[in-house]
Amino acid sequence: MRTNPVSRGGRYAAGPMQDLEHPQEIVPLRHGHRAPRRVRWGPIIALVAILIVAGAAYGGLRYYSWCQEASGPRTPVAFEVAEGASGSTVVDELHAQGVVRCGMVTKWLLRRSGLESEFRAGTFELTTNMTPDEAFEALTTPPEPVPTVRLTVPEGYRVTQTAERVEEDLGVPAGAFLKSASNGRWSMPPYLPPDAQSIEGFLFPETYEFIEGETTSKDVIRRMLEQFEREADTLPWANAEELGVTPYEVVIIASMIEEEAKLDEERALIAGVIYNRLREGMVLGIDATLLYDDPTPDGQLSFSDLEFDSPYNTRINAGLPPTPIASPGRASLEAALDPAETEFFYYVLCGEDGHHEFGVTLADHEANRIKCDE
Repeated sequence: MRTNPVSRGGRYAAGPMQDLEHPQEIVPLRHGHRAPRRVRWGPIIALVAILIVAGAAYGGLRYYSWCQEASGPRTPVAFEVAEGASGSTVVDELHAQGVVRCGMVTKWLLRRSGLESEFRAGTFELTTNMTPDEAFEALTTPPEPVPTVRLTVPEGYRVTQTAERVEEDLGVPAGAFLKSASNGRWSMPPYLPPDAQSIEGFLFPETYEFIEGETTSKDVIRRMLEQFEREADTLPWANAEELGVTPYEVVIIASMIEEEAKLDEERALIAGVIYNRLREGMVLGIDATLLYDDPTPDGQLSFSDLEFDSPYNTRINAGLPPTPIASPGRASLEAALDPAETEFFYYVLCGEDGHHEFGVTLADHEANRIKCDE
């Protein structure tokens, strides 16, 4: 049996079948040294991955926090939310206009807040560099109710009476109201021409709401004229030409109807009488016009008053007075544009219910007057 030779000072690591004729292939192992180990890369890669994930998470948290913050100059932004706009669309626009820093994070915050469907339509005063929470609050919180005061102007009120009611209800001095009403700067063609002597008849009788403590006389006048125009735009003004009158004269006639008619069903009949007398060149004989310019303003007409030389005295002057004498309501405007086709030329107030008796001739009128005086 062959054995491995051992030399002094060392040993050969050779297998039992190793060829001793080629000693260069034998690797000497020195005392105290081990064979080199193979590097294990798995744990290193895992550690690197953990560090990368941790770094990304830290960076993400910093970015998330940054998106919720706000810094830098704040510039006013008029921000508009369209009716029915989605929350995502609103956030995109907020980001585009620099109101918020981030788009995606803000969308996530919006979903988490539950306010996606709470945005109000309209124009809002925002700024750049707002936090998402600030922007959400501004776009979803209803404004504080503004304290308002009601003003009710009845049909048949004159400008002077309206001024008194405005002072009583709104605290606007009657003198300031009358000054604004007579400054000659108001017009509303074709109804109220620029050369009209007064806005009498055009302060539409209605109930209005105004901001408490912040309303001026001009605010009230403008609002009432706008209301007249809205009402007027729905009326058949083409009839005015057929009736032979201008739109301004229609309002004059409507104001007389307002003062004369006590019952709605008689408005068109009274309008018919007025147009019949105008066509025949007769005086209208409407005492309400003279009361508008009453020389003794006590609400009563004396015999001397009936002879007072005034353009509003329709007992002695044919045709229409120069201006309306009160503010007509819609029903009187409709009657002035659509009078009844009638043969009547006269009417007289009769009875406590406010109805009139109508007549074709002066004899009819006298008979009705005697009957109604009984």
